[in-house]
Amino acid sequence: MSFFQNIITSVMKGTRRLNRFRSKGFGKLHNNINKAVDSVMSTSGEVSTLVFAEHLLNLIEELDDNGLKKFLKDLLKNYDIDTKVLLKDVKNYSLNKNTENFEKIRISSEPGWIELFRRLNSSSNGTYRLVKLRERIRSLNDEELKTFDLRLLKLFKYWFNPSFLVLEKIDWETPANILEKIIEYEAVHEINSWDDLRARLAPIDRQCFAFFHPLIPNDPLIFVEVALTTGIPKSIQKIINLDRQEIEIEDANTAIFYSISNCHNGLLGISFGNFLIKQVASNLKRELPDLNQFTTFSPLPGFMKWMEEYSPISFERCTDKNCSEDELIKNAIKYLTHSERDDGMPNDPVSRFHIGNGASLERINLNADTSEKGMTQSYGVMANYLYDLDVVEENHEIFFKNKVVPVSSEIESLKKKHKV
Repeated sequence: MSFFQNIITSVMKGTRRLNRFRSKGFGKLHNNINKAVDSVMSTSGEVSTLVFAEHLLNLIEELDDNGLKKFLKDLLKNYDIDTKVLLKDVKNYSLNKNTENFEKIRISSEPGWIELFRRLNSSSNGTYRLVKLRERIRSLNDEELKTFDLRLLKLFKYWFNPSFLVLEKIDWETPANILEKIIEYEAVHEINSWDDLRARLAPIDRQCFAFFHPLIPNDPLIFVEVALTTGIPKSIQKIINLDRQEIEIEDANTAIFYSISNCHNGLLGISFGNFLIKQVASNLKRELPDLNQFTTFSPLPGFMKWMEEYSPISFERCTDKNCSEDELIKNAIKYLTHSERDDGMPNDPVSRFHIGNGASLERINLNADTSEKGMTQSYGVMANYLYDLDVVEENHEIFFKNKVVPVSSEIESLKKKHKV
């Protein structure tokens, strides 16, 4: 973690330096939020922009939901595109297509509040604070403000480009403040205690990896938990139980990605997971050449809801704990390999993620998650998706051309048996 310690030190120095600049004074810091916006947008000095931007962010974060709505709607009105200027620039460019006129169109076709967000991003911890701001904007559920959500997402896709991200291994020696985040952000299989966390991080046959952004060094963006096993277990409980038998890492032939968690709602829409899984798989293969199988152990979060709509008799039987294995398998195959969606993508969100990344459906497991959550969302059914590193890119391209879910010979046989 020394890399991040260096970044943290640098950020702290920058913050102290900013405090010194603030004390020297670069103009009035307005408590009227609209005047504070004008100060940020009108200043041309780099340091004064930082001072004004941090002050404005503080004011924004103090607003309640109604105040935030009003502030954002004022931004839309006061810093929208000036259509007269834009039309003039378009006309000039049509007459003289040079670089200068093109640049004028680029500037005048963009709302001024986008430049405001860029300037806010330059303040201390500005990137993280804007991620949290997008979370708040999304929670307001106001259609008029959706443009802020979309434009911030577009900016974030540049700022969180995968080439900027740093892959770090999370283990029992990782600083406690980051381990607390792992417990908090775990979205698939709840971590109920420090003993539970230790069982996932300390044993040599259990590993965890996370992406960090250099400007948010103390907070993971996404992490994946990995079990190193001999073969594929048929139950998630065998992977996460506290009293399981640990194996020697040299005996492992399979890496199972059994939980992947996005950490920030403010970054929804940015696909970190596909890069994370493929990079971790490549790193593990390099470190442990005997690993010959990379699979997931994945939930089916929408399965019971789908059955309720498309297979109500089976749903009713499962609700009464009276459905047969054959009808459960048949419905699971149909749910995972057919599509009722307009875009032809898999019904299941987890399947959309893995199949879209170039994985293939390897196996369906009954009674694989007997937890309350597992029974409620999928009647205990889980799936394995295989990441064959030699063909994932090819699978990805083929799937997006024909929307046919690639499956193993075992799944193919089950499809024929159950006439799916």
